[in-house]
Amino acid sequence: MVFLGLGLLLLTLKYLELGPVALWSWYVVLAPFGLAALWWAWADSSGYTKRRAMEKLQKRKQDRIEKQKDALGLGVRKRR
Repeated sequence: MVFLGLGLLLLTLKYLELGPVALWSWYVVLAPFGLAALWWAWADSSGYTKRRAMEKLQKRKQDRIEKQKDALGLGVRKRR
């Protein structure tokens, strides 16, 4: 996401011819988009994306279970 944001910023600066970016090569300006594509390809092939999605679902499930336990009064008991 960082590469995509940086690419959009550099593309806008190049298009509007603002600052030193106006003098840069188009290859340099468009490089963050290539890096973003490489990142997404690696994340998908390595299982990083799927692992993060599974962790997020597991956390939501655990939070839901804890909320239901608290609602039923079965939460963690205090020591006497």
